[in-house]
Amino acid sequence: MLLDTAAMYFRAFYGLPDTIKAPDGTPVNAVRGLLDMIARLVTEYQPTDLIACWDDDWRPQWRVDLIPSYKAHRVAEVVDDGSDVEVVPDPLTIQVPIIIETLNALGIPIVGKPDYEADDIIGTLCATATTPVDVVTGDRDLFQVVDDDRDIRVIYTARGMSKLDIITDEVLRDRYGVSAAQYADFAAMRGDTSDGLPGVPGVGEKTAASLLAKFGDLDGIIAAANGGASAGIAVGVKTKIRAAADYLEKAPAVVAVARDLELPKVHSRIGVTAAGRSAIEALGEKWGLGGSVPRVLTALGASD
Repeated sequence: MLLDTAAMYFRAFYGLPDTIKAPDGTPVNAVRGLLDMIARLVTEYQPTDLIACWDDDWRPQWRVDLIPSYKAHRVAEVVDDGSDVEVVPDPLTIQVPIIIETLNALGIPIVGKPDYEADDIIGTLCATATTPVDVVTGDRDLFQVVDDDRDIRVIYTARGMSKLDIITDEVLRDRYGVSAAQYADFAAMRGDTSDGLPGVPGVGEKTAASLLAKFGDLDGIIAAANGGASAGIAVGVKTKIRAAADYLEKAPAVVAVARDLELPKVHSRIGVTAAGRSAIEALGEKWGLGGSVPRVLTALGASD
């Protein structure tokens, strides 16, 4: 099981009141919510291994260089070294170090890489996996890693933990009319306002899906748009694709997750040691994590 960790703790933060606080008054709603999410997911889906995938860079410069609008609306400020600071509420920012402490105590490895997002970590771990994989995320972009043949699926959290969607290739075909292998091209054409990707003006989901059904991939669509009258593409759509040529040249590299990063080898087998149990219980006492600690310990099969 691969966790899109930031997406999960953002959801926990906004899903629980920030009146949930530690004895010293520090908000811990995101910490408690994340622990409860992990406890439920592990209990329900019974993974053997668990990795917290991390955004070492939430807005990599190489993606911004290709599409300057990429996540631009989420930028709070630009600091002295030229990097961006993401818009994150202060009551959440102060909880992130506590989240890291709890994950470390539970023996859940945190994996990130400079200049890459958690999506890229997930893409690479899926590409190199030799066992079935469940990806937990609320980000549609990760639908591209789904692979029914290799038993890789997405547990989609966008509707909340009480309404989890299991995304497979079959679901994608039914819902969008595209395969997982086509999803990145589909997303590039459709665009995504939450990521600052404009898409191709005038080309929505239905048109994008029909073009992919007919021409296979974005390269095939572009070739058809640049072809003659016999290419089998409507004049209006051809005009829209041609007008977006510069965007379509760059967008696929922004949307596609990395699949070939060099990542550290980690021990991901689920199980909390006696020392880990003592550490998380101490953190639970310090930060007022309440029932979240025993619940996650039970789910992870902690040693006494």
